[in-house]
Amino acid sequence: MLYTAFLFGLISSLHCIGMCGPIAMMLPLDRSNPVKKVFQLLLYHIGRLTAYGTLGFLFGFLGKGLYLAGIQQQISIVVGILIITIVVIPEKIFFNYNFSKPIYSIISKVKSGLGSQFKKKSPNAIFTIGLLNGFLPCGLVYAALFGAIAMQNQYYGIVYMLLYGLGTIPMMSAVVYMANMLSNPIRNKIQKVIPIFTVCIGILFILRGLGLGIPYVSPSMMSLFVQANPNCH
Repeated sequence: MLYTAFLFGLISSLHCIGMCGPIAMMLPLDRSNPVKKVFQLLLYHIGRLTAYGTLGFLFGFLGKGLYLAGIQQQISIVVGILIITIVVIPEKIFFNYNFSKPIYSIISKVKSGLGSQFKKKSPNAIFTIGLLNGFLPCGLVYAALFGAIAMQNQYYGIVYMLLYGLGTIPMMSAVVYMANMLSNPIRNKIQKVIPIFTVCIGILFILRGLGLGIPYVSPSMMSLFVQANPNCH
């Protein structure tokens, strides 16, 4: 299921054009030096990947606990349903009841810190902007984190979220270079593709949990460990 992470990131980045695109366009990059600009943009992406990897570790560790509890198949089904639910629920309603409310004060500090970093042009500031950007609330990132939980291992959780982050890099980089070319009609057409693909990812997780015996999609044996039952006479 790791391959779905990169594809999901690639599609999610189309949503990022509207949500995080303005942040990327406002980055304090050196516009007069193309080489330095690329290096600074890379620092921004490394910051985002660091945030995603940290979240992947935390949620993957949570998934490991659920795996040890012996409910990994059920978790995969629940994760698929949750991913689809994120698409079905209107975005305005979702953000009225999102996961940031219990830690609203922390999110506020993240936003304040993000704003202060735009006044600086140092490498540390650009990395920090990417890092804080990665921790901002986003429905599709939540969906990816559900996928990290389904990995049932903190290390696979990290890999899942890193692959997700890598998938967002091409479009988020393009925003910096082609901001004026992304008109509203184009963005609207792109937005229509995102829910379809997200639902497909959710269905894959549900199939995985059902254990239908389909190779690579819905294997019959979900356990990572094969335990042999010795014959006792």
